[in-house]
Amino acid sequence: MLNEQTMDKLHDMKLNGMADAFKEQLEQPDIHHLTFEERFGLLVDRHWTWKEDRRMKRLLRNAKLKINACIEDIDYRKPRGIDRSVVLRLSSCQWINSTQNIIITGPTGVGKTYLCCAFANKACREGFATLYKRAPRLFQEIAISRADGSYAKLMNKYAKTKLLIIDDFGLAPLTDSERRELLEVIEDRQGLSSTIIVSQVPIDKWHENIGDPTIADAILDRVIHNAHKFELEGDSMRKILLASGK
Repeated sequence: MLNEQTMDKLHDMKLNGMADAFKEQLEQPDIHHLTFEERFGLLVDRHWTWKEDRRMKRLLRNAKLKINACIEDIDYRKPRGIDRSVVLRLSSCQWINSTQNIIITGPTGVGKTYLCCAFANKACREGFATLYKRAPRLFQEIAISRADGSYAKLMNKYAKTKLLIIDDFGLAPLTDSERRELLEVIEDRQGLSSTIIVSQVPIDKWHENIGDPTIADAILDRVIHNAHKFELEGDSMRKILLASGK
Protein backbone atom coordinates (compact mmCIF):
# COMPACT_ATOMS: atom_id res chain seq x y z
CA MET A 1 0.00 0.00 0.00
CA LEU A 2 2.83 2.40 0.85
CA ASN A 3 4.46 1.79 -2.51
CA GLU A 4 1.18 2.48 -4.32
CA GLN A 5 0.82 5.76 -2.46
CA THR A 6 4.39 6.67 -3.37
CA MET A 7 3.65 5.92 -7.03
CA ASP A 8 0.52 8.08 -6.94
CA LYS A 9 2.44 10.97 -5.40
CA LEU A 10 5.19 10.72 -8.01
CA HIS A 11 2.61 10.90 -10.80
CA ASP A 12 0.83 13.80 -9.06
CA MET A 13 4.15 15.68 -9.00
CA LYS A 14 4.65 14.93 -12.74
CA LEU A 15 7.63 12.72 -11.93
CA ASN A 16 6.44 10.09 -14.37
CA GLY A 17 9.89 8.92 -15.38
CA MET A 18 10.85 8.37 -11.76
CA ALA A 19 7.55 6.57 -11.13
CA ASP A 20 8.20 4.16 -14.00
CA ALA A 21 11.73 3.48 -12.75
CA PHE A 22 10.46 2.94 -9.19
CA LYS A 23 7.89 0.42 -10.47
CA GLU A 24 10.60 -1.45 -12.37
CA GLN A 25 12.82 -1.54 -9.29
CA LEU A 26 10.00 -3.11 -7.27
CA GLU A 27 9.78 -5.88 -9.87
CA GLN A 28 13.52 -6.63 -9.79
CA PRO A 29 14.36 -9.04 -6.90
CA ASP A 30 18.08 -8.33 -7.06
CA ILE A 31 17.68 -4.55 -6.86
CA HIS A 32 18.15 -4.68 -3.07
CA HIS A 33 21.79 -5.50 -3.59
CA LEU A 34 22.26 -1.86 -4.59
CA THR A 35 22.75 0.86 -2.01
CA PHE A 36 20.10 3.52 -1.39
CA GLU A 37 22.28 6.08 -3.18
CA GLU A 38 22.65 3.82 -6.23
CA ARG A 39 18.92 3.11 -6.44
CA PHE A 40 18.07 6.78 -6.01
CA GLY A 41 20.60 7.71 -8.69
CA LEU A 42 18.91 5.30 -11.10
CA LEU A 43 15.54 6.91 -10.37
CA VAL A 44 16.89 10.40 -11.03
CA ASP A 45 18.67 9.32 -14.24
CA ARG A 46 15.51 7.69 -15.56
CA HIS A 47 13.38 10.76 -14.89
CA TRP A 48 15.97 13.07 -16.47
CA THR A 49 16.01 10.88 -19.61
CA TRP A 50 12.19 10.82 -19.68
CA LYS A 51 12.00 14.60 -19.36
CA GLU A 52 14.63 15.23 -22.05
CA ASP A 53 12.86 12.83 -24.40
CA ARG A 54 9.56 14.65 -23.89
CA ARG A 55 11.21 18.02 -24.49
CA MET A 56 12.83 16.82 -27.71
CA LYS A 57 9.52 15.44 -29.00
CA ARG A 58 7.80 18.72 -28.15
CA LEU A 59 10.46 20.75 -29.98
CA LEU A 60 10.23 18.50 -33.04
CA ARG A 61 6.43 18.72 -33.01
CA ASN A 62 6.45 22.51 -32.71
CA ALA A 63 9.11 22.86 -35.43
CA LYS A 64 6.66 21.49 -38.05
CA LEU A 65 9.51 20.28 -40.26
CA LYS A 66 8.50 19.41 -43.80
CA ILE A 67 10.73 16.33 -43.89
CA ASN A 68 11.74 13.92 -41.16
CA ALA A 69 15.44 14.30 -41.95
CA CYS A 70 18.53 13.51 -39.87
CA ILE A 71 22.14 14.62 -40.15
CA GLU A 72 23.19 10.98 -39.82
CA ASP A 73 21.17 9.99 -42.93
CA ILE A 74 22.55 12.55 -45.40
CA ASP A 75 23.67 10.88 -48.63
CA TYR A 76 27.16 12.00 -49.66
CA ARG A 77 27.55 9.47 -52.49
CA LYS A 78 26.14 11.79 -55.15
CA PRO A 79 28.32 14.88 -55.85
CA ARG A 80 25.95 17.70 -54.89
CA GLY A 81 28.26 20.18 -53.19
CA ILE A 82 27.66 18.95 -49.64
CA ASP A 83 30.94 18.84 -47.74
CA ARG A 84 30.75 16.08 -45.11
CA SER A 85 33.33 17.77 -42.87
CA VAL A 86 31.35 21.03 -42.87
CA VAL A 87 28.10 19.23 -42.06
CA LEU A 88 29.73 17.32 -39.21
CA ARG A 89 31.22 20.52 -37.82
CA LEU A 90 27.86 22.29 -37.96
CA SER A 91 26.11 19.30 -36.37
CA SER A 92 27.46 20.43 -33.00
CA CYS A 93 25.05 23.41 -33.31
CA GLN A 94 27.73 25.79 -32.06
CA TRP A 95 26.76 28.01 -35.00
CA ILE A 96 23.39 28.51 -33.31
CA ASN A 97 25.03 29.47 -30.03
CA SER A 98 27.08 31.97 -32.03
CA THR A 99 23.90 33.30 -33.77
CA GLN A 100 25.25 32.46 -37.21
CA ASN A 101 23.13 31.57 -40.23
CA ILE A 102 23.05 28.97 -42.98
CA ILE A 103 22.18 29.63 -46.63
CA ILE A 104 21.34 26.71 -48.93
CA THR A 105 20.90 27.34 -52.65
CA GLY A 106 20.57 25.14 -55.70
CA PRO A 107 18.16 23.88 -58.36
CA THR A 108 14.98 22.03 -57.53
CA GLY A 109 15.22 18.45 -56.31
CA VAL A 110 18.86 18.40 -55.19
CA GLY A 111 18.02 18.03 -51.50
CA LYS A 112 17.96 21.59 -50.17
CA THR A 113 14.89 21.06 -48.01
CA TYR A 114 16.21 17.73 -46.71
CA LEU A 115 19.50 19.37 -45.70
CA CYS A 116 17.83 22.27 -43.90
CA CYS A 117 15.43 19.91 -42.09
CA ALA A 118 18.38 17.73 -41.06
CA PHE A 119 20.06 20.75 -39.45
CA ALA A 120 16.74 21.70 -37.84
CA ASN A 121 16.22 18.19 -36.51
CA LYS A 122 19.66 18.27 -34.88
CA ALA A 123 18.87 21.68 -33.39
CA CYS A 124 15.74 20.25 -31.78
CA ARG A 125 17.70 17.31 -30.42
CA GLU A 126 20.15 19.79 -28.89
CA GLY A 127 17.27 21.65 -27.20
CA PHE A 128 16.81 24.68 -29.49
CA ALA A 129 13.33 25.98 -30.28
CA THR A 130 12.96 25.66 -34.05
CA LEU A 131 10.36 26.65 -36.64
CA TYR A 132 10.10 25.74 -40.33
CA LYS A 133 8.26 28.06 -42.72
CA ARG A 134 8.01 28.28 -46.48
CA ALA A 135 8.46 31.91 -47.49
CA PRO A 136 4.98 32.24 -49.09
CA ARG A 137 3.37 30.86 -45.93
CA LEU A 138 5.48 33.14 -43.73
CA PHE A 139 4.32 36.25 -45.59
CA GLN A 140 0.72 35.00 -45.60
CA GLU A 141 0.71 34.50 -41.82
CA ILE A 142 2.16 37.97 -41.28
CA ALA A 143 -0.51 39.53 -43.52
CA ILE A 144 -3.27 37.69 -41.65
CA SER A 145 -1.83 38.74 -38.28
CA ARG A 146 -1.94 42.38 -39.32
CA ALA A 147 -5.60 41.99 -40.17
CA ASP A 148 -6.66 40.19 -36.99
CA GLY A 149 -4.52 42.18 -34.54
CA SER A 150 -2.05 39.42 -33.65
CA TYR A 151 0.91 40.94 -35.50
CA ALA A 152 2.95 41.81 -32.40
CA LYS A 153 2.42 38.35 -30.93
CA LEU A 154 3.44 36.62 -34.15
CA MET A 155 6.56 38.74 -34.63
CA ASN A 156 7.54 38.09 -31.03
CA LYS A 157 7.18 34.36 -31.71
CA TYR A 158 9.50 34.61 -34.71
CA ALA A 159 11.99 36.70 -32.76
CA LYS A 160 12.17 34.26 -29.84
CA THR A 161 12.50 31.13 -31.98
CA LYS A 162 16.16 30.15 -31.72
CA LEU A 163 16.30 28.70 -35.24
CA LEU A 164 13.96 29.89 -38.00
CA ILE A 165 13.97 28.15 -41.39
CA ILE A 166 12.68 30.10 -44.40
CA ASP A 167 12.34 27.67 -47.30
CA ASP A 168 11.48 28.44 -50.95
CA PHE A 169 12.74 31.99 -50.62
CA GLY A 170 12.68 33.99 -53.84
CA LEU A 171 10.25 31.87 -55.86
CA ALA A 172 8.79 35.20 -57.01
CA PRO A 173 10.01 38.81 -56.63
CA LEU A 174 9.01 40.23 -53.26
CA THR A 175 6.25 42.78 -53.02
CA ASP A 176 6.81 45.99 -51.12
CA SER A 177 5.03 44.68 -48.02
CA GLU A 178 6.87 41.33 -48.15
CA ARG A 179 10.36 42.85 -48.27
CA ARG A 180 9.51 45.18 -45.39
CA GLU A 181 8.12 42.31 -43.32
CA LEU A 182 11.18 40.19 -44.07
CA LEU A 183 13.43 43.00 -42.90
CA GLU A 184 11.44 43.23 -39.65
CA VAL A 185 11.77 39.48 -39.05
CA ILE A 186 15.52 39.48 -39.76
CA GLU A 187 16.13 42.67 -37.78
CA ASP A 188 14.32 41.34 -34.70
CA ARG A 189 16.45 38.19 -34.77
CA GLN A 190 19.86 39.71 -35.48
CA GLY A 191 22.38 38.90 -32.77
CA LEU A 192 19.82 36.80 -30.89
CA SER A 193 18.89 33.87 -33.10
CA SER A 194 19.92 31.94 -36.20
CA THR A 195 18.20 31.60 -39.56
CA ILE A 196 18.41 29.08 -42.37
CA ILE A 197 17.36 30.44 -45.75
CA VAL A 198 16.75 27.99 -48.60
CA SER A 199 16.38 29.18 -52.18
CA GLN A 200 16.57 28.12 -55.81
CA VAL A 201 17.88 31.61 -56.54
CA PRO A 202 21.69 32.12 -56.32
CA ILE A 203 22.76 34.58 -53.66
CA ASP A 204 24.05 37.07 -56.23
CA LYS A 205 20.48 37.36 -57.57
CA TRP A 206 18.83 38.00 -54.19
CA HIS A 207 19.33 41.78 -54.36
CA GLU A 208 17.35 41.94 -57.58
CA ASN A 209 14.73 39.52 -56.24
CA ILE A 210 14.13 41.55 -53.08
CA GLY A 211 13.64 44.70 -55.15
CA ASP A 212 14.15 47.89 -53.16
CA PRO A 213 17.94 48.49 -53.08
CA THR A 214 17.97 50.02 -49.59
CA ILE A 215 15.90 47.26 -48.00
CA ALA A 216 17.81 44.61 -49.95
CA ASP A 217 21.12 45.95 -48.63
CA ALA A 218 19.78 45.91 -45.07
CA ILE A 219 18.48 42.33 -45.32
CA LEU A 220 21.55 40.88 -47.02
CA ASP A 221 23.93 42.66 -44.65
CA ARG A 222 22.21 40.98 -41.68
CA VAL A 223 22.04 37.51 -43.22
CA ILE A 224 24.94 36.80 -45.56
CA HIS A 225 28.13 37.96 -43.84
CA ASN A 226 27.92 35.51 -40.93
CA ALA A 227 26.37 32.64 -42.88
CA HIS A 228 27.65 29.18 -43.76
CA LYS A 229 26.84 28.63 -47.43
CA PHE A 230 25.89 25.47 -49.29
CA GLU A 231 25.62 25.81 -53.07
CA LEU A 232 24.07 22.52 -54.13
CA GLU A 233 24.22 21.27 -57.70
CA GLY A 234 23.63 18.17 -59.78
CA ASP A 235 20.64 16.16 -60.93
CA SER A 236 17.35 16.01 -59.09
CA MET A 237 17.45 13.40 -56.32
CA ARG A 238 13.76 12.78 -56.95
CA LYS A 239 14.49 11.73 -60.54
CA ILE A 240 17.37 9.55 -59.41
CA LEU A 241 15.18 7.78 -56.82
CA LEU A 242 12.35 7.29 -59.33
CA ALA A 243 14.76 5.90 -61.91
CA SER A 244 16.15 3.44 -59.36
CA GLY A 245 12.65 2.33 -58.39
CA LYS A 246 12.99 3.37 -54.72
